[in-house]
Amino acid sequence: MNRIALCAVAVGCVVCLEEPVHGQAGQTARGVRLEIQSGSKAEYRVREQLARLNFPNDAVGATESITGALVMRPDGTFTGDSKLTVDMRTLRTDEPKRDGFMRENTLETNRYPLAEFVPRRHTGLPTPLPTSGGATFKLIGDLTLHGVTAEQTWDVAATFAGDAVNAKATTRFNFAKYKITIPRVFGLLSVDDDIRLELSLRMNRSRVG
Repeated sequence: MNRIALCAVAVGCVVCLEEPVHGQAGQTARGVRLEIQSGSKAEYRVREQLARLNFPNDAVGATESITGALVMRPDGTFTGDSKLTVDMRTLRTDEPKRDGFMRENTLETNRYPLAEFVPRRHTGLPTPLPTSGGATFKLIGDLTLHGVTAEQTWDVAATFAGDAVNAKATTRFNFAKYKITIPRVFGLLSVDDDIRLELSLRMNRSRVG
């Protein structure tokens, strides 16, 4: 009888120890949604040589009209509703004439008003996402720009602080990849065949699933 009682106590202890573990696993097996917050910004940079200057400079266009979310499953893969959207019609530089030309002739924003990025996978991103510290990783997905969709890889540096996630993502490509015509206007001597995009993202984390 003593041996039976001892076994029963042992089994009971094992069950008690296992229950919190199962409960904890249930909590961690949830997805994460990173929602874009106000203050996020999208920029493009193109090196140009103006006739009135003796040195090249960067033409920089920026907008804060960026929306969307990155939604990740517990295993770190992205769900189908993950997408970032930039309103290309709101891009501005320090030259209003350049802005008008870029919208009408280069980016053709009347025909292609939005740029969209749909993430497909990542490399180097910790799973699950940390709640503090930082991480650098690559984000790979489909970028739709100027009516063309192509795979694009971003280099990302992110910092984590509780539910706040800030990230800077950069990528580059030539004009032909998205069938964009290199600007040719009076006063512009040359433009490098290299477009650099930069996203400065402020995101809020919430659990899903």
